[in-house]
Amino acid sequence: MTGETGMKMDEPAKGEAGEHSGHGAKAGPGMPAGGTTPDAMAGMSSGDESGAAMAHGQATPWAHAVAAIILGAWLITSPFALDYRSTPLAWSDVISGAAIIVLATLTIVRRSMWAPWANSLVGVWLLFAPLVFRAPTAAAFVNDTLAGALVIAFVLLMPGMPGMRMLPGPDRPPGWSYNPSSWPQRAPVIALAFVAFFLSRQMAAYQLGYTTTVWEPFFTPGTAAILTSDVSKAFPISDAGLGAVAYLIEGLMGFMGDKQRWRTMPWMVMFFGILVVPLGLVSIILIILQPVAVGTWGTPPLLAALAMLTMIALTLDEVVAMVVFLVHARREGQPLWRTFWLGGTLAEAGPDAASVRPDGVTVKAMVWGVALPWNLLASIALGLWVMASPAIFGTAGNAAHSDHIVGALVVTVTMVALADVGRIARFVNVLFGAWLIAAPWLVGGGTTASTLSGVVVGALLIALSLPRGPVRESYGSWNRYVR
Repeated sequence: MTGETGMKMDEPAKGEAGEHSGHGAKAGPGMPAGGTTPDAMAGMSSGDESGAAMAHGQATPWAHAVAAIILGAWLITSPFALDYRSTPLAWSDVISGAAIIVLATLTIVRRSMWAPWANSLVGVWLLFAPLVFRAPTAAAFVNDTLAGALVIAFVLLMPGMPGMRMLPGPDRPPGWSYNPSSWPQRAPVIALAFVAFFLSRQMAAYQLGYTTTVWEPFFTPGTAAILTSDVSKAFPISDAGLGAVAYLIEGLMGFMGDKQRWRTMPWMVMFFGILVVPLGLVSIILIILQPVAVGTWGTPPLLAALAMLTMIALTLDEVVAMVVFLVHARREGQPLWRTFWLGGTLAEAGPDAASVRPDGVTVKAMVWGVALPWNLLASIALGLWVMASPAIFGTAGNAAHSDHIVGALVVTVTMVALADVGRIARFVNVLFGAWLIAAPWLVGGGTTASTLSGVVVGALLIALSLPRGPVRESYGSWNRYVR
């Protein structure tokens, strides 16, 4: 059960559905497409909004809170049953379990909307605790990881999101041809987040000493050398474990909110976007630096980076939709900070897109907003070629480092540009192409063949970065930036 299904018990009777459905509602004379007139928006009292926000908190199924209480009891008794061999971690679980029981009880007895959110923070702490205290046993690590994820699921995902303002309004952003927050749009992002989590988890198990080998089919010494390098040891906690926690939180956040969360939960979309886009790019850059700092690539880190890059391309449209909504809401005079935290709707929905994608669960619906123009696919191929060229041409020193880094950056930028809303990012490759042309004369360690390759690839990359490629969707006011 998702946050969306959890809220359906508060929906109106069938005859009132038009008031709560933006995309499928019939707009009456003088009404915007969202089904809410400016007069209705202005006349909505703070009590009405408070009632809409409280509706979920009053209907939170008690069974989920009871499940959280049972999980709290499990955590309190786990150190005695599983032999943690770590006093700090044992106390952490006992205290966390007690906090979960107290907060879940408040959710049932007092119907407190803040209690589930506080409980979710306990769940997040449980994900980090085995890394902070460096759990000596695999059982303790797995126990806290599963308990943390289940707490978040029991208190937020299954019953729904407390405090959401279920104001009537459009499903799609104004002028957009599809809904970037729909479940088909989120499904591949969630799946990729868990793929990256599983890859990072097995690397963390090796790094923490639970296993003696790590999967590495292609590179020597590969992943094992990366996980035991001075770079990894410089982190105060397991960097692979930190990545696993980040990917797990991304996957869980993918389930949060309804299909209108680009306007009902802007804060959540923002934090989700920060986890996926900026922090994802940082982790990718760290992976890019592996051959420079450690001297080898690793298969699991590269696969996790590929999953993250694909997630960025698939997530960018929802972040843009949220930002555009906040801009429009502010222009209508709505308080920015309140709208950011509590969500809202638009009095003026604006013109609709000429062609609108129907709601439905299809494979195509999962990738609306992402295209595969031939010039960008060719740019990715050139980036991979540049990454492999040191091994092909025998370059060394700064020339090899330059190719490793620039080639990976070309792939990263081009993957971002596959998203229609981020297509303009491809122009960054013009700078990388210029560097590839000039680099043989600026850095040492190259060969004649690598010099010729760099000049040719650089020129091709510049040429391939100029065409925009096809854009089949509409993005309302953001269309002007899709260049």
